[in-house]
Order: sequence, then structure tokens, then C-alpha cells
Amino acid sequence: MELQKFLNNYVDKAFEDSGLSSYPALLRPASKPEFGHYQINGAMGAAKSLKSNPREIAEKVVNNLSCLKDEGIVDSIEILGSGFINIFLSGSFLSQRAFECLFDERLGVKKQPKQIIPIDYPSANLAKEMHVGHLRASIIGDALNRVLRFLGHDAFSQDHVGDWGTQFGMLITYMVETEKVGQSDVALADLEAFYRNAKKRFEESEEFAQTARSYVVQLQGGDEKVLALWRRFVQVSQKHCQEVYKKLGLLVNESNLKGESSYNDDLQPTVDELVQKGIAVNSDGAKVVFLDEIKDKDGNPTAFIIQKRDGGFLYSTTDLACIRYRVRNLKADRIIYVVDVRQSLHFKELFATVRKAGFATEKTQLEHIAFGTMMGKDGKPFKTRDGNTIKLIDLLNEAVERASELVRQKNPALSNEEVTKISTAVGISSIKYADLSKNRTSDYIFNWEGMLSFEGNTAPYLQYAYTRIQSLLNKSGQSIEPNADHVILATVQDERNLLCLLLQFEDVIITVAKDCMPHYLASYLFQLASSFSKFYEKYPILKEKDEIRNSRLQIARLTGRTLKQGMDLLGLDVLDKM
Repeated sequence: MELQKFLNNYVDKAFEDSGLSSYPALLRPASKPEFGHYQINGAMGAAKSLKSNPREIAEKVVNNLSCLKDEGIVDSIEILGSGFINIFLSGSFLSQRAFECLFDERLGVKKQPKQIIPIDYPSANLAKEMHVGHLRASIIGDALNRVLRFLGHDAFSQDHVGDWGTQFGMLITYMVETEKVGQSDVALADLEAFYRNAKKRFEESEEFAQTARSYVVQLQGGDEKVLALWRRFVQVSQKHCQEVYKKLGLLVNESNLKGESSYNDDLQPTVDELVQKGIAVNSDGAKVVFLDEIKDKDGNPTAFIIQKRDGGFLYSTTDLACIRYRVRNLKADRIIYVVDVRQSLHFKELFATVRKAGFATEKTQLEHIAFGTMMGKDGKPFKTRDGNTIKLIDLLNEAVERASELVRQKNPALSNEEVTKISTAVGISSIKYADLSKNRTSDYIFNWEGMLSFEGNTAPYLQYAYTRIQSLLNKSGQSIEPNADHVILATVQDERNLLCLLLQFEDVIITVAKDCMPHYLASYLFQLASSFSKFYEKYPILKEKDEIRNSRLQIARLTGRTLKQGMDLLGLDVLDKM
């Protein structure tokens, strides 16, 4: 249930009845259990504006919240200090709502009115293999995809892969050259080396370079023989990408792939439309959109170039055609771009141009979901010791290998098959969670030891917490499934606190979807796992008398289901055994 929204209806009414309708109530989950379940912090701000006593203002609000007590929703409402209002929810209210969530396959989370939401990730460059620089876009984009789908939206990855451009002339030339000596398949097995060798040949041989340039012209002109070579290279490159997508467990469907090449025929019409509307103008032979909304350092309108003097197109042109397609053809309501923070200016210019051109109305949400850089321990972008970029597939394989060593140490009795299953789940989930648990706008330090730890805010900790709950339920002799005959009781404050946290799941999911901040969900899951662990250690569930025992097993079931659902929304694997 949307617990905060539910309570806000009462609180906003109380503010209105207190003559404070123009002031925000500022209802928030309490920062500490001793301050209740929720806090109202708006009384002090209202009192300051009105030049009144904040405690007197708070007392008015509390008097107008008496209906919460009358309806059995709260046990008590207290005023702390100079005007903080603390709300303690009642055990009966929490128990009833938690019981309803337990028997709801969606844990009380309602679907929202459906929107069509293409999400631009991971956007690999098919000229090379995916590297660690693609990791954050892949992980963050996929988490948002999962959350939005869960809320009922038609969300999907639309992979805007780099599969066009001048470098493909160079690559096709090298492919033809290696094919003559029967080495093309061998060379293509390592795309990174293939690219390096092709570039070296391009720089060293003028004949090679001229051939490459001629292939570019033929490619852009639609020559079928060259296109066939290009398609072969793209197919091999996509196979490399799909291997990574599968390893990461991404919801990236090949049918939704729409690379730069697919917009090739739309580029000139897009430029022509902007010129016809008077939005793009000639400037020194180039087509440029001057944006008054975005000034350069000298206070002049930013120049957004959409066609070069020689008639060539840029990324800006492709991105404009892409948005035009997504709005006009896909009928997108919201378009999300998961791209690193260094592209922030580009997206400001792109979105401003799109609005001016009418390619997207104000009703269409355009969002750049920026993220920082994954850093090594030296505080520099994460690379190999010799300074080369790390292949993403190698990083994922290493994560599984490290997890395998850890799993064997902790449980030597496991079979090889069990070790493989557990280490894959732990290794890949650890990589993902290390990223998703951080604010995406920040840089973060990549640390193997920290992310694979079974202690602290890590994927293994969450996975173990879920496994521990499954073990508890198995030991109880009861079914893993909830029992409709066993009511949920809230006899102690610790139970009420845990139930309140469980009921905040929907609020967290909705906030993640709105703000595109997966770390909100990660923080919630860690808090939930930690809270249940402390509760379980304090109250030995299986030793309690029947009624209390059965109630607390129901709470354990709801906690396990919530952890599982939340981890799935982050793309993390759960395990019944570790």
C-alpha cells in the first residue's frame, strides 16, 4: 500500500483545518524508532512564516489529527521539542494491512496508469567489445526497466547501439583483408584486437585508408555487397554483446534493438524539417540550431550543429531522428536515456531542440539519467594495470571466479554444480549491487573485497538474509506459503516497527520510478534485511508459543517475499541455499 500517501491525506486535512493549507506538512518516515513511525516537520516552517509559537501550531495540528486515533490507525501522536510531531501507528492497523499484503501476489503494490517508456541502454559500440564503461548504464537501465514494468508500464530497452559511421569502413576493409588469408573468423573472435589491428593498418597504409574511405561512401550509398559485409560484422559484434547481456541477466531483447543505422534514411528529412520550421539555419555552410535557452560562457546562444558543411551528419542528428521516431511511431510518453554525466550538455541541447521543433510536446517526459564513473582504488577510472580498458565479460567472469573461491571456503561440502549455481548468482549480483547501492550521480570506488562480503550493505548479505528466512520456514515444519488461519499480531514495538517498514515497500518503488534512483530501493532492502535479522536474534521465533510463533512466521514470510521481489527489481538473484 502507499502508506505515506494514505497518511498524507489525513495530515494535509489537519493542516487545512488548522488554517495552514498553504504550508507543506512535510510528512516523512521517522529518522529513529524512538521518534515513532512518521514525523511531521512542517509545523515549525509554518510557525516561522506566521511568526507564531511552533509548539502551539503543532498542538493545533495534533488536535485535528484525533480522527487517526478514533479510526484505530495510530496509538499515539506526540509533540517533541519545539514542534516536531511524531506518529506511532497502531499494532492492529499495521497487522491488518500486512496480512492483506501477505496474500497479495504484488505485496500491495498497485499498478499505475500505463505509459509507453523506451529506455536507452546499454548503447554499446558495435565496433568494439563491451568494456567496464558500459557497466553502469547496463545495470542502472535494467533496474529502472524492471521497476517500471512492475508498476504496469510498457517499458523496454531500446538499445541505441553504435553500428554506423566512418570506422566501419576501416573494419570492413580489415575483414576483407583477413578473409583473403582465411583468418577473418579467428580475428573476429577478439573484437578489441580486431579493432586495434584495423586501426593500425589504417594509420600505416595509405592504400588501406583509401579503400576504407571508399567503403564508407559505398556503405552510406547502400551498396549491397558492402552492406552484406557490414551486416556480417554487426552480427558478430551483436553476438559479443548478447553474451554480456545474458551474463548480466539484462532484459534486453534483440527485437527492440534499434541502432544508429536504422535512422540513416531519416537524417536528411529531420534536418530539412528543422530548416523548414526556421529552427535550424545555415552558419558557415553548416546547419545549426542556436539555443537561447542555453548560453555559452560568453553569454551567447549555444550552437547545436546538426549537419556539417560537407553534408555529413552527427550524433546530434541521429538523436533527433531517434526521438522523433520514438514519439511519432512508438507513441512514447516518457523517454529515459541512461548515459554518463559527461553527456549532460548534449542532452540539454538535444531536449531543447526537440521541444522547439515540436518533435515532443511538454507531455512527453525526456530524461537524461546521468551517472558517475566507476573508479579504481587509485581514484582513477577503472582499468587494467597496464592502463587498458577492461572487457566487461572478463570482469564478470572474474566476479564469478572470486565468488566461487569464497563459496568453497564457506561451505566445502557443496557439489560442483551447487558451487557453480551459487557463485554465479553471488558474483554477478555483487557487481550489480555494488553499483545500485550507490547514488548513481556519484563516482564510486570498485572494490572486490567489499562487494563480495557477507557483512554490510552488499548483495551476499541480502542473499543470505533471504536464505536464512527460507531456512527458518523449513525448520518450522510449516509451508513456505502463508497460512490464512494464522493472524499477524504486533505485541511488541519491534514488531510494529518491522511491519511499518514492510508496508513502505510501495512508497519506495514509486519513488524509484519517479526519480530514477535505484539506490533508494537498495537502501530499503538493506534496512529491511538488517531489521529482520535483529528482530530474529532478539526473539527466537521457533521457541515462542503457538499464536506468537505462527504470527512471527507470517512476518518472516512477508519479509522474505518482499526481499525477493525487491531484489528481482534490482536484477539480483535469490538463493534458497547458500
